[in-house]
Amino acid sequence: MTTEVHTEAAGPTIDPMPLLGLDHIELWVGNAMQAAHYFVTAYGFAEEAAAGLETGVRDRASRVVRHGNVRLVLTAPLTGGSPVAAHVAAHGDGVHSLSLAVPDAEAAYRMAVERGARGVEEPHAVEDEHGTVRLAAIATYGETVHRFVERGSYGGAFLPGYAPVDGGADLGLLTEFDHAVGNVELGRMDEWVAYYEHVLGFTEMLHFSDEEISTEYSALMSKVVADGEGRIKFPINEPAEGRRKSQVDEYLEFYGGPGVQHIAVQTPDIVGAVRELRQRGVRFLRRVPHAGGEAGVGGVVGRGAGDDVAGGEPRDGVLHAQPAHLEAGDPGGELVR
Repeated sequence: MTTEVHTEAAGPTIDPMPLLGLDHIELWVGNAMQAAHYFVTAYGFAEEAAAGLETGVRDRASRVVRHGNVRLVLTAPLTGGSPVAAHVAAHGDGVHSLSLAVPDAEAAYRMAVERGARGVEEPHAVEDEHGTVRLAAIATYGETVHRFVERGSYGGAFLPGYAPVDGGADLGLLTEFDHAVGNVELGRMDEWVAYYEHVLGFTEMLHFSDEEISTEYSALMSKVVADGEGRIKFPINEPAEGRRKSQVDEYLEFYGGPGVQHIAVQTPDIVGAVRELRQRGVRFLRRVPHAGGEAGVGGVVGRGAGDDVAGGEPRDGVLHAQPAHLEAGDPGGELVR
């Protein structure tokens, strides 16, 4: 069953771990330029910035693409012995960092470590003629990290060390990150939910049992955690027993351990976005399972998407979920995916 988790209303408090949202998501890939070309050509992103040999970076090359407030950093190795090369060799292309915008990177890092997080990047400042950005990072499941990004009034191209790039055009189809899903091993979902609650001050919003997310052959369990403002949502999945191997087990096997299974993004018009992206060569699942089926969660999320989608029935590969399926704390409207 699906369980909504509510907390009692309390008086005004000072958030000891204020988070402003997802700043960017960084993927470590085999070829950054090729990956950027794909996102620009197929998904209508615009190139924003780049780093590499031309900017004095010797071990990696990065391209930054953006669509609305959806910013992806695509980083490839330049040397065989770099951490990026090792990550790509172990996992293939995949998410390395879910980077969180914060007002104070050092304070966020110190508090997270004090609460039990493992630090992987001490707080430090990077600067250029456009200003200063402060960064730090902590570990989460698998080899994934959360980087704290304190931009302040920085006015340059993405981060110091990056040069501006003008390529492609933002099509205006996507607006924000909606959520990023993590797959973890059997028996560790509750451990990571507790981690987010204790370390980052998240709360559990929803709980999907293996009865809710299952097919005839495969099943999984999932809990959704979010920050206090609902800007950042991280579902955590673990496998459940079924007649065959769970899709989470298959992910863990092929990816080589826990990691980010998928990223979901918001759009004001999901039907129009899917049609446009399909025309640009993006392939979508044609058969959408019933609401809650494991293959029906994630991808592109539309809120208040209009009358083009019939309630509960897929059209153009889009499933309309009734308002009852909205996450707790959602401002309203209908959820279409």
